[in-house]
Amino acid sequence: MKPMILLVAALAATGCVSSSDFQAAQRQIAELQEELANVKRTSAGKAEVQNVNTRIAEQTDTLLKSNATLVAKVNEIDERVQNTQGAVEQTGYRLDQLAQQVTQMRRDVDSLRAGAAPAADATGEPSTSEVIVPAPPLDAGDPMETYQAAYRDYQRGNFDLAIEGFREFLAGNAESDLADNASYWIAESLFSQKKYREAIAQFDAVVNRYPKSDKVPGALLKKGYAYINVGEQAQGVVQLRYVLHEHPKSPEASLARQKLKQLGIETK
Repeated sequence: MKPMILLVAALAATGCVSSSDFQAAQRQIAELQEELANVKRTSAGKAEVQNVNTRIAEQTDTLLKSNATLVAKVNEIDERVQNTQGAVEQTGYRLDQLAQQVTQMRRDVDSLRAGAAPAADATGEPSTSEVIVPAPPLDAGDPMETYQAAYRDYQRGNFDLAIEGFREFLAGNAESDLADNASYWIAESLFSQKKYREAIAQFDAVVNRYPKSDKVPGALLKKGYAYINVGEQAQGVVQLRYVLHEHPKSPEASLARQKLKQLGIETK
C-alpha cells in the first residue's frame, strides 16, 4: 500500500489533486488495510476452528472404538461366566449322584452282611437258591441326561430344543438340586432369542421360586439387560444397581458396573 500513498502524495504536490482528495484517499487506504487485516484474522480463525473440529472428530472416533471394545469384553466375560456356571453345576450334580450311589452300595453290603448264611444242599455245598439278588430296575430315563442334552442344545444355539428339554427336566424333577438352574437356562434361552418380555418373567420366576439359589445374581443382571433392550432403561438401571447392592462381590456385580459405565452412569 506504500507505493499508492507515495503516488497520491506526488499528485498532490503537482496540484493534480486537492488536500481533501488526498485525505479521502488516505482514509480509503486505511480502510483497505484494516479490511485486509480482518480477512487475515478471519482466515486464521477458520483454520483454527477446522483444526479443533478435526481433533474432535478424531477423539469421537477413538471413543466409539473404545466403547465397542468395552461392549465386546463385557459380552465375552458374560459368555465365560455362563459356560463356567454350566460346567460347575453339571460337575456338582454328578458328584451328588455318585455320593448317592456309594451310599446305596454301602447299604446293600450291610444288608448282605446282616443276612443269614445260605444253607447247605444235599451235596454239602452251600445252596445259592436261597440268595436272591434283585434285578436292577428298568431305566426310566436319566434326568441328568435330559438336563445335559438341553444344556448342549443351549450351547449350540438350539434354543427352542433347550427350552423344551429343560422344561421336561423340571416336569419330573421339580425338587432337584438343578431345578433352579434349569429354570434359569430357560430364561437365558428366551433372552438369546430376543424374547425379552418372556425372559423377564422367567428370570422373575428364578428369583421368586429359588431366592437362595446361586442363579439369583445372574437372573437379576440379565433382567436388567432385558429391560434396557426393550427401551426401559430406567427400570434396567434399577435392576443393575440392585445387583451391586445385594451381591457386591459377585461376578455379576462387575458386569453390572461395566454396563452402567457403558450407559454413562457413575457407580461407587
